[in-house]
Amino acid sequence: MKAIGFKTSLSIETEDSFIEFETPKPIPDGHNLLVKIQAVSVNPVDFKIRQNSAKETILETPKIIGWDAVGIVEAIGDQVSLFKVGDEVYYAGDLNKQGSNAEHQVVDERITGKKPKSLSIEQAAVMPLTGLTAWEILFDRIRIDPEKDKGKTILIIGGAGGVGSIAIQLAKKVAGLTVIATASRSESIEWCKQQGADFVVNHKNLIEEVRSAGFQHVDFILDFVDVNQYWNAFAELIKPQGHIGSISDPVENVNLRQLKGKSASFHWELMFTRSMFQTEDMIAQHHILNQLADLLDSGTIQSTLKTTLNGLTVSNLKKAHQLLESGTTIGKIAIKF
Repeated sequence: MKAIGFKTSLSIETEDSFIEFETPKPIPDGHNLLVKIQAVSVNPVDFKIRQNSAKETILETPKIIGWDAVGIVEAIGDQVSLFKVGDEVYYAGDLNKQGSNAEHQVVDERITGKKPKSLSIEQAAVMPLTGLTAWEILFDRIRIDPEKDKGKTILIIGGAGGVGSIAIQLAKKVAGLTVIATASRSESIEWCKQQGADFVVNHKNLIEEVRSAGFQHVDFILDFVDVNQYWNAFAELIKPQGHIGSISDPVENVNLRQLKGKSASFHWELMFTRSMFQTEDMIAQHHILNQLADLLDSGTIQSTLKTTLNGLTVSNLKKAHQLLESGTTIGKIAIKF
């Protein structure tokens, strides 16, 4: 099968930052599905791993990355019970396995969901990783209860990004929260409003902006950008007994002692935890993806697709990585095979 990967970590502008090659089609066993991939999405985790996983070495076999895909089940392992050959599926995959930048991929059924019927393949391809991340940080980590917490306030840092976009929708349309999102450019401000944000503030003067919007403190804060950059503001803005959640990668220690006086809680979210550690509740991601599919099919939430590239090619992957590395993308990027 055709695949695209890399043998060493290079700048995306370098000629061999990605290479096309042929590799054997994988064979599914156990709970695994063999999926013929129709479309993928590109996320920040892709370029971070491309930049760092082979810095001082040249791999004998190219590394295939990619953690979002839509496709059709072509074969199943002997323990599969959730899907059958011919089913349309979508998923975000597993860091420990081969990625989705290939014509076929093996993925565990327990982290796979039914593709939303009403969405195109590219619209569906952009939803698994960000949808799972946003769902888990809201409902599994912070444990927001839509009945008990309805009307409470949430501040979302990075509202126009991939995770921020769907987090706004879930916080507003599923949890019933009052949503304050950050954005600084006119197009990203408008995008946040389209996703359902009640207020959009500039992250550059976070405390002043939130308070000018009429909020002395907020019940919940989600960080999708840089926990170090905003930590002092978070400690100031969080309500006593509030909750802060983050997916970012801090380069410095976070001073949790600043939260003690308020008895505020801090939560990490990594979407890959369940698959990495084969947790007892790994199948939760199957159920979350199905719930997201139902919400998408009912029109309660919308796909966050913004840009589509056509074809599994080196040039398209390089373009997608360049766009993400610029730090100015809005919504999600899909590559339709």
